[in-house]
Amino acid sequence: MTIQIKEQTIKTLERMKEKSITLRFLAEPVNVNFGGKVHGGSVMKWIDQAGYACAANWCGGYAVTVYVGGIRFFKPMLIGDLVELRATLIHTGNSSMHISVDVFSKSPQADDWVRNTHCIIIFVSIDKDGKPTAVPVFAPETDEEKEMEQYAIRLMELRKGIEDEMEEYCK
Repeated sequence: MTIQIKEQTIKTLERMKEKSITLRFLAEPVNVNFGGKVHGGSVMKWIDQAGYACAANWCGGYAVTVYVGGIRFFKPMLIGDLVELRATLIHTGNSSMHISVDVFSKSPQADDWVRNTHCIIIFVSIDKDGKPTAVPVFAPETDEEKEMEQYAIRLMELRKGIEDEMEEYCK
């Protein structure tokens, strides 16, 4: 009985620590903008949802968005396209999780995905009282994971400079 419980606990911890999540769905007419393409606001909502799913899975609890940065729209999506969001954990702090989100699309009949959007979104794990709570440490293993973590760290440094500049301006 004890061995079975330990195996179940290990499986639960492994599931909790998945580093990435992929969402797929069709872009619907409700997502159309005035130009007939998928509305950027819809894409930003999807990014937040994919990022949340990845963050909540990693921390095993509730997480809130604290930063969305450097969102870059490369190519528009069409209504009816198959949309794929790939959210990947790239760095953790004490209570924060930095998630890279890439958005791809293609016609359901096509073979090749087109990269439409990229951004970094940061979530903070919070407890039932709304206080930040510790998250499992992310330890990059592959060269790509190490590169992406360095990318997250460089972006943190850039954000600090922007925040300082904005604080000075808003005095």
